[in-house]
Amino acid sequence: MLMSQDIVKELVFLSHSFLMGVIITLVYDGFLIMRNLMKHNMFAISLEDLLFWIFCAISVFGMLYEENNGTLRWFAVGGAFLGMLIYKKTVSNLIINVILGILEKISSVLSRIFRILVKPLKHLAGHGKKGCEKVAGKRNELSKYAKNKLTSCKKILKIILCKR
Repeated sequence: MLMSQDIVKELVFLSHSFLMGVIITLVYDGFLIMRNLMKHNMFAISLEDLLFWIFCAISVFGMLYEENNGTLRWFAVGGAFLGMLIYKKTVSNLIINVILGILEKISSVLSRIFRILVKPLKHLAGHGKKGCEKVAGKRNELSKYAKNKLTSCKKILKIILCKR
């Protein structure tokens, strides 16, 4: 027995609503991942949420406009809600944890590479610091030597001038 075209069209619309709910929740998980990677203040979180809801409104309106001439149907809202709920209860935490784990591994590898690349620079900086300390030490020695010489010359000059 074949279904009528209207019922098929409604089922396609319901499945697109369900998929829209999954996509909306997946995008929000992207925001959650970003918040786990970098700490956000309240202003940044509010701005992200505003952008997210603007994205949601445009996406849902676009779907409603294309599929149902812009008419809001409650079963479409229910389908989107069901898509969000099923995604959140089943794979959301898994996806977040896997992506965070992958990013943590990448960060660890990049950190090791950076440490390896910076090690020669630290070595050179250490030698540069020691060289500067040696020069400063020599400068101090030279300054003391010059002061002593000038003091002794001053004393000799006083002796010579006082005799006359």
